[in-house]
Amino acid sequence: MWPLRCPNLDVPARRGRACRSWILLGLLSVGLVRAQVTTLAPLTVTADRFPQPDSEVPFTVQVISGASLSDSPSLTLDDALRTAPDFSLFRRDDSMTANPTSQGVSLRGLGPSGASRSLVLLDGMPLNDPFGGWVPWSLVPRLSLSAAELAPGGGATAWGGGALAGVIQLLTEPLSPGSGSAGFQADGFGTRSGEFAAAARAGSGVLELRGNEFASDGFVVVAPGNRGPVDVDAASRHNWASANWQGSIGPNLQGDFTVRSFDEWRDNGTPYQQNDSHQLFASAKLDGRFGPDMTWSGAAYVQDQGFSQTFSSVNAARTVETPASEQFAVPATAVGMNFISTWTEPGGAKAVLGADARNVLGETREDYFFSGGSFTKDRFAGGRQTTGGLFIEQVQPLVPGLNATAGLRADQWENGGGHLRQGSIATGALSTDEIFPTRNGTEWSPSAGLVWQPAKSLQLRLATERSYRLPTLNELYRPFQQGSTVTEANPALGTEHADTAELGATWGPGPWRFDVQAYATRLENAVANIQIAQGPGTFPYFGTLPAGGIGQERLNLDRVRSEGAQLGASWNPSKAWSLDIAVLDEEAVVARAGVAPSLVGKELPEVPRYAATASLTLRPAAWLRLVGTVRRSGMEFDDGPNQLPLAAATVADASATFVCSRHFEVFVTADNLANAQVETAHSFLGVYNIAAPRMFGAGVRVGW
Repeated sequence: MWPLRCPNLDVPARRGRACRSWILLGLLSVGLVRAQVTTLAPLTVTADRFPQPDSEVPFTVQVISGASLSDSPSLTLDDALRTAPDFSLFRRDDSMTANPTSQGVSLRGLGPSGASRSLVLLDGMPLNDPFGGWVPWSLVPRLSLSAAELAPGGGATAWGGGALAGVIQLLTEPLSPGSGSAGFQADGFGTRSGEFAAAARAGSGVLELRGNEFASDGFVVVAPGNRGPVDVDAASRHNWASANWQGSIGPNLQGDFTVRSFDEWRDNGTPYQQNDSHQLFASAKLDGRFGPDMTWSGAAYVQDQGFSQTFSSVNAARTVETPASEQFAVPATAVGMNFISTWTEPGGAKAVLGADARNVLGETREDYFFSGGSFTKDRFAGGRQTTGGLFIEQVQPLVPGLNATAGLRADQWENGGGHLRQGSIATGALSTDEIFPTRNGTEWSPSAGLVWQPAKSLQLRLATERSYRLPTLNELYRPFQQGSTVTEANPALGTEHADTAELGATWGPGPWRFDVQAYATRLENAVANIQIAQGPGTFPYFGTLPAGGIGQERLNLDRVRSEGAQLGASWNPSKAWSLDIAVLDEEAVVARAGVAPSLVGKELPEVPRYAATASLTLRPAAWLRLVGTVRRSGMEFDDGPNQLPLAAATVADASATFVCSRHFEVFVTADNLANAQVETAHSFLGVYNIAAPRMFGAGVRVGW
């Protein structure tokens, strides 16, 4: 802990790291102005909806290359993205074993739930589940990615309500006609996967076909000391296929059309708990020009999906499993469209004008209240959510080396058709038949920033933004039980709002590159699961809760603060090797909570106190590439009252790639080399879940 204090900021007395980070950054920035002159490498990013050089982007954007993702020792894409310390997953486990509804992503501690507060895009199209907001990482073509762009804290003006905490843009590498690639990998626990991509000339364009198949026998996710007869391997399998055509369809007019299917099955760690997912997706995009300095782009997409899942409760000895509910169908449909126009003005100024709209329909259909060997009640809950927005952004050179950016977005939203029907399966009689009133509102999302390059080797950034997020249909309307925890929905949930400010610096002397960012975010009306009752006992709304059982409701916390700083260093003295190190120091705490005053001052669950990553890449010979990564995550809590800690953890991975020819590679991987036990969940009965133990794998990649 540094001894500095900043009494002018309204933060708890025992917390001051974020304030100290701002002071450190300011001193460092002043010192760097007179630094050695070395030109920073130019970079073009798209996380703000249109391609632009990073010299015009005031918010931090980190780019991870497709080659780095391909060579990563990590088995899954979401695990590979954790080389960015400000990227974290809900409950620490990745998509190999995580339940789909808990695959939420957190940027800078602002998304510690399954309903991600960050927008994840694949080639500009949203990946977040339309009903619940979680992210189906399994359907991303990892070996075909050209890059992943992470923009924590930015993007809300361009993208709207889904980007409250930032944007993650995943970009597919275009293929030339006649080219392609394929890869196969086998890992421990009966895990095997294959992926392919191929392209061919089709008329005036290129047709790309891609596909993936994955299966794993899995491992037991309950810690060895807590396991019982009901605990089984968390097996899974999934596959996806996509077709994309890109080409010219007229003078100054380009088309891009995609269709995709996805199917997944998972065994969630006990004999009864399983889930199935399937999705069909189609999109069409047109790009054209109004003139030499003005371009336009229009896109539309439709997503139709279904989901089913079974839940159970397990006794304290983990010898008996009792069905809790069967979510036999969750149909959801999302339809969206957007139009964007960009133009360059005299003097180098750029402007973007855009509009978008999205409509989501979804419903959960489930049986619950298991008695006498069968479920006795059923539930139907869901609704509709519609949003539409207009935005404008302007990039304005002020003086040489200094660019200003300003933007404003206005959104109109409506939640309608909300309903909850519960009744007897045997008689059909309804015990609950509620139609919730239609709600609507208008949201404004302004942003502004400065990018100053006082020397060729130095760039300074200052940015601020206001963003919002609507609660998902799942949060608004669906009550559910998972294990012995019962959660009530809340159709009256308010809209979340976040105010973010950040200050950053990038310095590139010679083979070195240093990045520093300090940020502060105030999140108001944060949706959280608030504990109201704890078993054993019988309670209103929740019924009978066993020992260790929890009754909770989704409620709005008045205010949450997330503050911190991130420091990164890269050393690339030659093509033979490179070293990347990054450290994030953050605190996300409840600042005000009228619905639960005891939570004030508590840390947000699932947010580590710090994170650090180090990656070393060696190329000692043309035929060999070696990659090693170490990731350290600080202690965090698995509950709002901070009674269930998850210990700090360190995970080391490694891979070696043998380049046999220009088109053929063989690789070996080792995940969690030290076999560290990474705690991912902690119950009031003292039961821990854990992430994947040590795994070894090998595979081949072929290109043509």
